Amino acid sequence: MFTQKSYLAKKVGAHFYEIKGPNAPKWYIVDAQNQVVGRVSSMIAKVITGKHKVTYTPNVDTGDFVVVINAEKVVFTRTKLDKKIYRDYSGYISGLKERTAREMLQDKPEEVIRRAVWGMTNKSSLARHQMKKLKVFAGAEHEHKAQNPQELPLAALRRSVMKMEPKSAAKKEAKKAAPRIAAAKALAAKTAAAKN
Repeated sequence: MFTQKSYLAKKVGAHFYEIKGPNAPKWYIVDAQNQVVGRVSSMIAKVITGKHKVTYTPNVDTGDFVVVINAEKVVFTRTKLDKKIYRDYSGYISGLKERTAREMLQDKPEEVIRRAVWGMTNKSSLARHQMKKLKVFAGAEHEHKAQNPQELPLAALRRSVMKMEPKSAAKKEAKKAAPRIAAAKALAAKTAAAKN
């Protein structure tokens, strides 16, 4: 037997979401510095669509506002920085513009996050309305301090996203060399013990 939710989100007037009350949208902030684009975007898409809430309703905007800072410092995995292509087509002959992810990060870093999040929403008028809740800024400063954005709730966080730090080449080499160093130390200890 199916049970009905005790609360159903409502559209209020021209808005797709409730303006006041306990279910009014909240404001959250995400620092995208050293975050992988796809991972942080999937987390943001979950928040702006409202899937992190128990009051999630597919046909109503139950999502929250998200302010993303440091969009210019996001990270692409492997060779995507040079191989990922962003295409814009005007519809006219020779109206195709292609840019790599590296060029997009230099010219429009906000657009990288925005396009990634848009790719993770269902393409509808509701999704276009939800995308207006995403505020992306290239640097560390943003213009929504009056809304007092908070850190993301635990329901929206992925364990692999917010605690991840980029590995430098030195750390990778040290990790690779650790077994060899341990083996060399063990061999030196054996030879020292054999001499005594």
